[in-house]
Amino acid sequence: MPNSFLRPRRPVPTGPASSRRALRSGLCLALVAGVSFAAAAPSSAAPLTAPAANPLLTQQLEDLDRGVVALASPDGGVFVSWRLLATEVTGSSATGMVGADFAVLRGTERVGVVSDSTNLHDPDGAPGDRYRVVPIVDGEPGEPSAPAVAPADAFETLPLQKPADGVTPAGEAYTYSANDLSVGDMDGDGDYEYVVKWYPSNAKDVSQKGYTGNTYLDTYEADGTLLHRIDLGVNIRSGAHYTQFMVSDFDGDGRSEIMTKTAPGTRVLPGGDASRAESVTLLPEDVAAGATAEDDHRMSAADYREHLIGVFQGWSEREEVTSGQWAATLEEAFGTTPTHEYPLDRAGAEELVDYFIDVYAPSRSERNDLTTFEGFVLTGPEYLTVFDGETGAELETAAYEPGRGDDGLLWGDYAMSRIEPGNRVDRFLAGVASFDGETHSAVFARGYYTRAVVVAYDWNGSDLTRRWIADSGHVPMTNPFNDGPHGREGTSEEWGRLTTQGFHSLSAADVDGDGRQEIVYGSATLDDDGSLLYTSFDTLPEGSAAPGTEAGLGHGDAMHVTDIDPARPGLEVFTVHEGGAYAPYGYALRDAATGEVLFGAYTGKDTGRGMIGDIDPAVPGQEAWAVGTLSATGAPLSDTQPGTNQSIRWAADMTTQIVASTTMQDATPVTPTIVTGAGEVLLSAEGTVTNNGTKGNPSLVATCSATGARSCCCRPPTRARSASTRAPR
Repeated sequence: MPNSFLRPRRPVPTGPASSRRALRSGLCLALVAGVSFAAAAPSSAAPLTAPAANPLLTQQLEDLDRGVVALASPDGGVFVSWRLLATEVTGSSATGMVGADFAVLRGTERVGVVSDSTNLHDPDGAPGDRYRVVPIVDGEPGEPSAPAVAPADAFETLPLQKPADGVTPAGEAYTYSANDLSVGDMDGDGDYEYVVKWYPSNAKDVSQKGYTGNTYLDTYEADGTLLHRIDLGVNIRSGAHYTQFMVSDFDGDGRSEIMTKTAPGTRVLPGGDASRAESVTLLPEDVAAGATAEDDHRMSAADYREHLIGVFQGWSEREEVTSGQWAATLEEAFGTTPTHEYPLDRAGAEELVDYFIDVYAPSRSERNDLTTFEGFVLTGPEYLTVFDGETGAELETAAYEPGRGDDGLLWGDYAMSRIEPGNRVDRFLAGVASFDGETHSAVFARGYYTRAVVVAYDWNGSDLTRRWIADSGHVPMTNPFNDGPHGREGTSEEWGRLTTQGFHSLSAADVDGDGRQEIVYGSATLDDDGSLLYTSFDTLPEGSAAPGTEAGLGHGDAMHVTDIDPARPGLEVFTVHEGGAYAPYGYALRDAATGEVLFGAYTGKDTGRGMIGDIDPAVPGQEAWAVGTLSATGAPLSDTQPGTNQSIRWAADMTTQIVASTTMQDATPVTPTIVTGAGEVLLSAEGTVTNNGTKGNPSLVATCSATGARSCCCRPPTRARSASTRAPR
């Protein structure tokens, strides 16, 4: 998502906040990998109009310091950059914010005064020089910054402590690498600390069978000091869909907290010391039911068979069966003649389970080998925990909402030709939003293909409370073992059309201009109070699966929400869609306030990648690309397109560049590069790799210090390396 802090779209608050405060939205826009779009009006809500210009933002600000960075310049000398704090802003111009002037000191010598920027190139600087920045307001110097020393390297390094290798219950060895990274001021000192997610080499997609190692969340000072390690334990499976960790100052005390999904066995290791590990609190009802922190709910193939025996024995008692929604017998659900009496005894359940695993499942798809189904966590308590960012101490643990309910049977995981227990039910999303325009709330979600549930939480320093919940309800099926639940409504009258509209990510944005953020859940948007603002539908065109019928824009893999077209009021959403012949569009740009499609095209196939960015400054607004490259108004610009893995503002002119890489190619690490839209290489990050295979994500793209939203953190084996642009602007 492009950084909006440097674009003079909105007035900036200049009220009585601390003089050291900086805009969160501009000074740490963290894109964390999973963390980020013929007209049609939305059909599930009253007609809406596009909003007027957004009102004054009053969001909670971070109490950050000047964040001075000094780096060796490739052309000689030293590049110095720093933060412009929110309370120093007095207005805006065509090129950015207007505010204080700054004097830059090398040692005790003043090397320049800057009045229209937040960086300076010192041609006489050298590694080892110390730089300070002093604000000048009305001709009077303010408080000097802390010194920044120019390193010999052209990048900054964060030393990491890699977790020990491990072996799964199946005897498979695995190791660890750093994955996603986030930042927050954990101790209130005005500097960011770093939260690093460690991934095992056997991390799995929810559709993949097998055991995984544990996921770890480490919090480091900038010098590599490990403050604490959170071991999520064996009952949180490792993979991109399972763990989203939110880092934010939720209670407004000037220190960030960590919020994430946990389970019995999750532990906190102060300083990484296992001898001082403390397990998260189990809820009283779980303790009463016999749960312990040592429980291991990972299933072997034999465990899964035993689990199914219990499910089948309880078949005749299910509400869906007693109500007549589902067949009275499993044989009828499988399309065979009933041969057993119900309720099933164990022998009958075993016989039907073996038939289901050995005969019925393979008959639906040759890929359905449930004899090797292992490594999934389909039972056991699920929690949401708030951790102290500085110490890692557990602040509160609550039941995760919604609970899984079952192994995916109600979620459609057995209904399609590909039988995938634990797939749709275990698709998790999360984010941070300001629903009152001031404080930060956490958002945690479960599901998007069928049932979709989004829950907002507030943390006030002592209590975790639910702000609202939006639940589509399950998609009613006539046969959970043979049905098509995608693209059908859930049982909720208000949120039923949220089903199948969610993406692999969500975004928080003030789409209606009321100063409060909404949740853009792919092809639908929830208002700041959790109500359904709209869900986007359109008519299927000729050549589709059902021409002339109405269908949701549906699920997709990539979404971008910002002011893509500055010539029209409000924000826009650019999305790609994977519904193929069942989706009205392969890609579309929508009005973020109403869901109306402004332009798009039917592709008839899974359009899996898409991005926006200002790759051509001669064309107004952001360009968009999924199938070819288009202007912000949909005008064709090129039949080709830039990369779609990750974008970054790296060049001095604030155009968009692309982070180009995959993690491996033919088992050989691929060096990440930053390239222009035309393919010119601006940075080759030698000695590092990106994450998540073909997704090729850096651990973080953000403004963690004062480098203009243009730091790119990638991972060598035992450390994170941050390269920052040194292009003056």
